[in-house]
Order: sequence, then structure tokens, then C-alpha cells
Amino acid sequence: MAGDQLIRPTGEPSRRDWIAVMSAMLGAFMAVLDIQITNSSLKDIQGALSATLEEGSWISTSYLVAEIIMIPLTAWLVQLLSARRLAVWVSLGFLASSLLCSMAWNLESMIVFRALQGFTGGALIPLAFTLTLIKLPDHHRAKGMALFAITATFAPSIGPTLGGWLTENWGWEYIFYINVPPGLLMIAGLLYGLEKKAPHWELLKTSDYAGIVTLALGLGCLQVFLEEGHRKDWLESSLIVGLGSVALLSLVLFVILQVSRPNPLINLGILRERNFGLTSIASLGMGLGLYGSIYLLPLYLAQIQNYNALQIGEVIMWMGLPQLVLIPFVPKLMKVIPPKLLCAAGFALFGFSSFASGVLNPDFAGDQFHPIQIIRAIGQPMIMVTISLIATAYIQPQDAGSASSLFNILRNLGGAIGIALLATLLDARTKVYFDYLREAVVPSNPQVAERLNLLTGQLGNETAALGKLNEIVHQQAAIMAYNDAFHCVGIALGISMLAVLLTRALPKGIQGGGGH
Repeated sequence: MAGDQLIRPTGEPSRRDWIAVMSAMLGAFMAVLDIQITNSSLKDIQGALSATLEEGSWISTSYLVAEIIMIPLTAWLVQLLSARRLAVWVSLGFLASSLLCSMAWNLESMIVFRALQGFTGGALIPLAFTLTLIKLPDHHRAKGMALFAITATFAPSIGPTLGGWLTENWGWEYIFYINVPPGLLMIAGLLYGLEKKAPHWELLKTSDYAGIVTLALGLGCLQVFLEEGHRKDWLESSLIVGLGSVALLSLVLFVILQVSRPNPLINLGILRERNFGLTSIASLGMGLGLYGSIYLLPLYLAQIQNYNALQIGEVIMWMGLPQLVLIPFVPKLMKVIPPKLLCAAGFALFGFSSFASGVLNPDFAGDQFHPIQIIRAIGQPMIMVTISLIATAYIQPQDAGSASSLFNILRNLGGAIGIALLATLLDARTKVYFDYLREAVVPSNPQVAERLNLLTGQLGNETAALGKLNEIVHQQAAIMAYNDAFHCVGIALGISMLAVLLTRALPKGIQGGGGH
């Protein structure tokens, strides 16, 4: 990276290096946490801002769109401004926008402030990843990636729980206030840990502005297309068709520009490197599994089991908390087990937990999910610590920014694509299963007649009994659709496992994890 180290560090990192890396990790943790923390509080925020459910969806969408635009621009901004200056500026912006979100007076102001929060937070994620690559030598890389794993898996796991608890006990404004103490600590650590460097304003004359515009436009439109497509009935909406067309044209043009220029915004050539290319495929599956699971599970518990936000949070915590205990042990395991086998085993466990979640029935609720969540909690750290190492093992230091941008974009896109597909799948399969079940629910069926008589006796009249029976059939159809959705997540994770197994072995210095 221009303006930062271009040689791979070999000596022991200093205390300042570790503080810089850990401060950046804290920033990444906060940025990922804020993606999920509003989800369990959306009803309260919508009520306070007099917004409908559909309008309220933009509170999350605006954050995600701004974040995914900023992620690939971070490497260029580091070259232009220096890592220290950019890190401090975006950290201050993240804190300021968090406070502004808590003061929002209507939906429009909240959307603007959330977009600003996502834009500044979007830089914090690749900054943490990049600083791990340029500040830590090979034999400490596993420790750095273990820290990064906490931001990528633990933050989304506790986000809905923390948001629900804060909203229930203090009010929705506190989901934004909570950023202030760690934010101030992060800024202090970045100021101390990162060295002062002069900005490189001359890069403004040679920057790839066409690449910046096409990438920002393409990713922004693609994110809105994926987030809003299901709500707008996909190709039935002219807005969604327009967004999809702009995204496709912009991203194709971006790729053409990048491969034809000597100094591209993002070096797409690193995708030809075997490990990075294969782990990019795995990263898409990981994003789908990570964000898809966190989308499906709360929705199932709320829709089918009538759980409130706190009850849902208690179930999800069984996936979140064990990871804090397990993540520090993964670098030690890497000393005796090859990272790609460890990563493949993690995908296998995560995939197994998804298939195990796909055996739902009306009585399958929180308690039954606890062992499944623990299996997932064992698998996710094994993936997150190792996959970043496998991806970057053969990447040159000058490509650290491009690698960070691509890796994080693909994980986020995997999540966005996964949620869009799963939401559409749930609707479509529920309709299919309802039609299928309805054909069997006829009075001539002895079991149906018996159930109808029982319901009539309980509810007092046949009309109410027919209504209740219809509700039961709808619920059963939805449960069957959830089973299909969890199976799809498991299949995606299985493909990711195969991709990881095809990567080549890591250099010994990295594989050891803790020392030469």
C-alpha cells in the first residue's frame, strides 16, 4: 500500500503495533455490530419516527448500502490520506453519526444519519483486516485473524440480543449511545498506535475516478436491489429492474476498467491466485451462512413460536458467547492441524448445524436450538480465523488493500444475496406447501374431520374451527419452507468446504500460528 509498509514485517511487532491492530479491531467490531443491533428494535424506532414497516426497512438498507460502497474505497483513501488520518477521521465520523441517529426527528433524518454511520463504519472493517497484514509478521498473523474473527462472527451474534435488551430496559436511543465509550477508546488507541505520515495529495491527479464511480454506483444499486427486491416483488417493480440493470452495467464496466489499467483501484488479478480465488468462493458461502442463519432463526422464532426480542436474543447467545471462549484456541490448534483442514472442518460443522436446523416442527423451539447453536459456535471460529490466513498467505503486501476490499465485499455480498434468496424462497415454498397441504385437508379425510370436530368443540362454532384449521395449515406450510431454507444454507456451506479443500498448503511460518 502506498504510504504504508510495502515490505512484509518480519520482526516482533511493537506494543504500538498491537495497540493499533486491536484498536482497529474494536472499530470493525462496532461497525459489524451496528448492522444487526437495530434489527430487534426496528418496531420501536418505526413507532417513534411514525414510519411504516416498509419505510422502516430503509433504516437498515441505508447503512448497508453506504457500508458496501465505502469498503472498496478504503485502500485508496489509505494511500491518499495515510492509515492514521483516515482511521481517526472515520472513527470520529462514526461516533458523530451514531449520536445523530439517536437524535433523529423523522424517518428521512434517520436514513441520512444511518447512511453516514454505514459510510464511516464501512472503512473500519477493511482497515482492521489491512492493518493485520501490514503490521503483523507471518508468525503472528493467526492471532490477528483470531481478533478479526471476533468482529465477523461474535458481533452479529450478539447484535440483536444487545439491541433488544437496551431497547427494553433503556430505550432505542441507547443502541446508538453504546458506541461512544468504545469509540473514544478506539480513537485514543489509533492516535497512539499508528505513525504520523504526510498525505499524498498528488495521487488525486492519477486516481481511477471512473473505477470509483462505477464501483460505488454498481455496489450501491446492487445492495438496494437485493435488500428491497423481495419487498417490491422483484421484476414486477420497474424500480428494481432499473436498479438491477444499472448495477450490472456499472459492475461490468468496472471490471473492464480494472483489467485494462496499469494502476487499478482494486487489483482484480489477485483472484487468479489459487488460494485467494477459492477462498473468495468460500467467503460468499460464509456470508450466506453467517447472515442467512441470523436472518432465518429470529424470523422463525418470532413468526412460528411468537418469541419476543429478548427471548430470541437468549437463543442466539448460545451461538455468540461460546465463540469468545473458543476463538483464542484456534491459533493453537493450527500448530498441529493444517489450517485448510481446520477451516473445512469448521464449514462441515456449520453446515451440519444448518441441516440439523432443517428438521423443524410446531414444537421445535428455543431449547431444541441450543445444542445446534453450540455446534455452530464451534464451527464458525474455525472458519473465520483460518480462511483469512488461507486467502492472504500468498498475497503481496502491496496488494493488501485490494485483498481486504475484495474479501470483505464478497462476504457482505454473500450475506445480502443469501438473505434476498432466502426471503424469496420462504415465500415461494410456503405457497407451494400450502397448496399441497390444502389438497389433503378435505372433510372426507378422517383425521381432518376428527380435528375439525375437536376444534369446533373448543371454539364453539364451525366457522371459527375452519379459520383455526386454515391457520394451522399455513403454519405447517411455513415450517416446511423454513426447513428448505436451512437446507439451502447447509448446501452453500458444503460448497464452501469443498473450495477450501482445493487450496494449497500454507507456508510454515503462517501455519504455525504462534511462532517460528
